[in-house]
Amino acid sequence: MQPVSRGGASVVVIILAAGRGERFKASGAQVDKLDAPLAGLRVRDHVLRSVQASGLPWHIVEREHTRDLAQPGMGDSIACGVAATPAAQGWLILPADLPLVQPSTLQAVAQALGHHPVVVPWYQGQKGHPVGFDASCGVALQTLRGDEGARSVVAQRGAWRLEVQDPGAVLDVDTLEALAQAELLLQRPGAPR
Repeated sequence: MQPVSRGGASVVVIILAAGRGERFKASGAQVDKLDAPLAGLRVRDHVLRSVQASGLPWHIVEREHTRDLAQPGMGDSIACGVAATPAAQGWLILPADLPLVQPSTLQAVAQALGHHPVVVPWYQGQKGHPVGFDASCGVALQTLRGDEGARSVVAQRGAWRLEVQDPGAVLDVDTLEALAQAELLLQRPGAPR
C-alpha cells in the first residue's frame, strides 16, 4: 500500500523514542527498553520495521530532540514530532515500545483519518496505538507539554473507535514481563517477523 496522500502531503507516523523508560528499569531491566533484545532485534527495530512495511512516511523523536526541556514528557515529544513535519496531512502517534504493532493497523488508522479527525484503534476492549490525528489537530498537538500525551486533544475532538485484530496495538514493552510476553507471541506459528 502506498502512503496515504492528500494534495501531495501524507499522513506521517511519529515514532516516540524519547521516553526515559522508568517502569521498564523499575521492573529489573539492565538496558533501555527500546534497546532490549527481542527475537534477534532490538524492540525499536521491530517498530521501525513495521512502520517501514506500512509504506507510510515516518519521523522519529529521540531524546536528543527534547534535551533542552527540563522534564520532557510524551506531550513534548508529540509536539516536537508534529512541528518537525508541518506538511503532513495527519499524524499517527506511535510509541516506540510497541514492537508487535502490524503494518496493517498503521494503514487502517491512516485510512480512517480520511473520515474522522481522531482515530483510536481498539483490540479486545483495550485502547491501543497508533492514535491518528488529522491536520485539523496540528496546532493543538504542537502545544502539548508534559506527560499527558494527547489526551486533551482526544477529549476535545472526540475519537472514532477502530476495531483491529492486532494484539501488537496494545502490547507495549513497559516491563520485563511484557517483553517476555512479546517474545512468546513472536514464537507462535504464523507470527509476524
